[in-house]
Amino acid sequence: MMKLAISALIVASAAAFAPSSQQRASTSLLVNELDLGSTEPLGVYDPLGWMTTEPESFERRRAVERKHGRIAMMATVGTIVHNNHIVFDGYISPSNDLKFSDVPTGINGLFAIPTAGIWQIVALCGFVELTWWPASQYDGDYGVGFFGNDILDPEEKARKLNAELNNGRAAMLGIIGNMVGEEITGQTMYEQYAGGHFSPFGDGAGFF
Repeated sequence: MMKLAISALIVASAAAFAPSSQQRASTSLLVNELDLGSTEPLGVYDPLGWMTTEPESFERRRAVERKHGRIAMMATVGTIVHNNHIVFDGYISPSNDLKFSDVPTGINGLFAIPTAGIWQIVALCGFVELTWWPASQYDGDYGVGFFGNDILDPEEKARKLNAELNNGRAAMLGIIGNMVGEEITGQTMYEQYAGGHFSPFGDGAGFF
């Protein structure tokens, strides 16, 4: 259920920003934000020149990118899990005689959830946004560490934060690509790989 809500919220991604001669922004992570996100082979990527024209907006845009990436990573994992028919036992809505296993895989599963359930999801997401992932906390450090442990080595922390940013960027492309693929082919992720249909332009008879 949560993965469906998260998927519905993935509607945007942020540009990847990189080091610049601008004044450097520090965070409680003890790693310079302007040193993150610039990885080979792409390197510095600022096609709209925002680092130069709007340097004061960088911190917020990086925070938005990081948060969207985290949500997209959860959405991608949730999509893969649900498409492999791994679901909770029991009922998602006893009053509607609707079991978790009755919710279709793919984005159309969202529309199988009763309206009251959708509002519960929206309320939970709002609660998380206001209390756990506040938009005003740009550094993205919510006090949980890395699997519960603080990383004290700045070099190791920078490497892991770079990995998080890049994995988040890939996940944003992945979850949106999956939804687009469903609409183009008319098949869910499970149906596509179960039928060997890996190309949206094919007929489902093979890879292409």
